[in-house]
This record gives sequence, C-alpha cells and structure tokens, in this order.
Amino acid sequence: MSRRAVVVGAGLAGMLTAAVLADAGVEEVVVLDRDELPDGPRQRRGLPQGRHAHLLMSGGLTAMEEIVPGVSLRKRLLAAGAHEVSLSSGMLARTPEGWLRRWRREGPMMLTCTRALVDWTVRAAVLEHPAVEVRRAAATGLTGSAGRVRGVRISGPDGETDLDADLVVDASGRGTRVVTWLNGIGVSGVRTRTVDSGLVNASRVYRVPAGAERFPLTVVHADPYVSRPGRSAMVMPVEGDRWLVSCGGTRGGEPPADPEGFLRYTLGLPDPIVGRLISGAEPLTDVHLSRSTSNVRHYLDKAPHWPEGLVVLGDALGTFNPAYGQGMSVAAFGARILGRELERAGGLDAPGLARRVLRGAARPVDAAWAMAVGQDALYPETRGGGRRGLADRAVTAYTRRMTRAATGNFAAASALWDVTSMRTPPTRMFHPSALLAALAGPPLPLLPGPPLTPGEREVLTGLDRTGG
Repeated sequence: MSRRAVVVGAGLAGMLTAAVLADAGVEEVVVLDRDELPDGPRQRRGLPQGRHAHLLMSGGLTAMEEIVPGVSLRKRLLAAGAHEVSLSSGMLARTPEGWLRRWRREGPMMLTCTRALVDWTVRAAVLEHPAVEVRRAAATGLTGSAGRVRGVRISGPDGETDLDADLVVDASGRGTRVVTWLNGIGVSGVRTRTVDSGLVNASRVYRVPAGAERFPLTVVHADPYVSRPGRSAMVMPVEGDRWLVSCGGTRGGEPPADPEGFLRYTLGLPDPIVGRLISGAEPLTDVHLSRSTSNVRHYLDKAPHWPEGLVVLGDALGTFNPAYGQGMSVAAFGARILGRELERAGGLDAPGLARRVLRGAARPVDAAWAMAVGQDALYPETRGGGRRGLADRAVTAYTRRMTRAATGNFAAASALWDVTSMRTPPTRMFHPSALLAALAGPPLPLLPGPPLTPGEREVLTGLDRTGG
C-alpha cells in the first residue's frame, strides 16, 4: 500500500478522512491544521459555527460508525453527556404549517451535544490509530502538475517546505483555497456558486433548571413562505446539564447580541415558547454571533480536467446554511465514499481514483445543497438565489403540502423525519405512502399549541417569567 497521505484540515471531515485512509492501510497519514487543537471538547478558532447548535443525524452517525469501526462513537458521545432524541416523540417542533404531533411510535434518532464534543470524540478515536498524526502547519499550495498532485506546500515555524504525498485530501472547510491552489498548478475552469440568505446565528448557553432535565428539544422553525425575513430559535440539551439556545435570522431579521434583545427576539417568534423557557433559566455565557452561513458550492466534480492524487471533501466541496443540520452528515458520507472507492481500487495510485471519489462525494453534497438553497432562495433578501422556475415552484408547493400533512399524519411525518435525519435521500418524499399522505392532507386538526405533557406544561409555567 502507499506510503503517505496528507489531509488538510483537522476538523470533522479531515479526521474522518484520516480514519478511512489509515483503515485502508496507508502507512502514514499526516493531518495538517493551522490551529493549535484543544486537548479536550473546547471551542477552537477554525470552526466559526462551533458555538451554535449542531444536530448529529442518524444517517451521519451511521456513516461515522462505519468509518471508525470497533469504537462506537455513539456510546462515547452518550457517555460524555450527549443526548439521544427521537424525532417522532422527543421534540417539540413548530413548522411553518403548524406544530408537529408527537407519536408513540419508533422514529429516527439524533444526538445533541456541542460541536466541540463531537469533534473531540472523533479526533481522539481516530488518533488511537498509530498511522495518524496531526501537525500544526498551514497548507499554502499544491505541488505537482495539472496531471498529478505530488504533495502540499506548508508554512510552519521553520518556514515553507514541501511535503510529498501519494494522495492529498483537502478537508479544510468553508475557508478552502483549493480553487486558487488549482490555478497554481494549471487547473482552471472551476465554477463556484454562492447563495446567501444573510443568516446570522446567535447562541447562548444556560444551565438546565431543576426539574427541566427531561424537557424535550424545542424548535420554532423559520417560515420562508411569508415574504419576510426568516426567524427561528431552538433549545437543545447538551452535555454538562446545559441548554444550548440558538437563534437564527436571515437578512433584515437578524438576532441581536445583547441579552435583553436576545430574549425579546425569542419571545417575538410566532410562538414564544423558547423565550418563556429561557426567561427562568440561568445564563452561563454571553450571546455569541456568527455570520459565516452562506451556501457555497465549488463544482470541482464538473471541472473539465482533474489531476490524479487530489481529493476534496466536506465543506471544501460544498457548504450549506447550518440551519438545516446537514454539514456533519455530508462530511461523513464523503469520507465513506472515499473508503469504498479505495477498497475497489486497491491503492492510492489507481488511475481515476480521485475523479471517482469527487463525483461520488458530490452526490450527497448536491442533495443537501438542493434542500438548503431551495428554502433559502425563498427569503426576500437572499443573494444569488437566481430565478425560480416552474419545477422549483412545484417542489416548494409539494414540500409545503407534505409538511402540512405531517402535522396530523404519521406517514407524512415519517417521510419528513427520514429525509431530515439523512437516513434516506429526498426521493423518500415521493414514496407511494408519502405521496398519498401529502395528497390526502392531515386527518387530524392542527394543534393550537405545542404538544406538551401535563408535566412539561407545569415545567414551562414554572419557568415563565414573561407572564405568557
């Protein structure tokens, strides 16, 4: 097997990629990152969305478990304080079409914890493999030619040097410079598209109040159908007996950074439940804002020519508005595709390997892109959304009808959960049972408010300091 692979970026995509390469028998896997990585589950500079809510969907977790076998990332995360939440019964969700019911039936699960815990858990597990090492250095370019990449140029404490590799994987995330690097070796013609709703995220951590430890994850979704800025909020249980509360607002409806304004924002949503909950909770942090939220797609898989020896995965290939909870799962899907292609090829130097991986990884990226951009394009101040054609309007109308049906129909809700959890592709929405449910509409009436149990209603009333 080949001697060395270099992975640019020690985030989630980079570490999962390193695990795949080590498992494939690569003798030396060098992961480069410009940051000094924390020695525990703490926020780091290179992750602009790290302080905000992240949902690890069951489809992504399944892929991670395949990539890092024999470890059980799920068990490690739960042991560290992550929460396992059922989409069918374990959350309160207000959609643009009304509140979803909670069904006493099995449904997809998701894990909730801080992004720092996910990254730390994965990184610690991958670094147990003796072939993997992390070096603090900044990649500044590629070496080789338009026909084959031979390594990377790095800048470290001792100046610039070249690091040779049989395979280079760019997993450097949203800030990738891969298009510039490709130009440097004579590869051009890469198209990039950006769709920016102007979303601003604002998050604050609270201590879970006594008696509220089992209160369900609560989310008020943004409404893209009312020709106004999208505004949303979520209360998510995380490790350490804490609530991570994240608000999001598109251009013109951005949440503020001051504590009083943050609370007012949550109370001003179509349902004030998030504000009522946190009004009686103890804040543990300031409000943190982030604006790195645009959808960016680098169409590297469509480039007229692609060099051997270079693969691009994760956010470096396509990044999405984080409101939709897709990024971690898409990163895992891309790394899994690399592993499957390596198994078929039998080595890093197999002709066409890089191109096949790139095209395979583009499929889950495109599915996530369509979902994110399809909604973001509806907000009035979105930039780069383009003109919406007849097909776009038909998909929007069908999605609204399906969501409306899901407020009172288990088959419709199940289809939404399967797609949201990334267990199935979006075509699941057109399965005969889902199609019939969408056409029939909800057999049960819309709920007048969140589907709380008597105990949960008592908790909410006890916390509410707003008079709501």
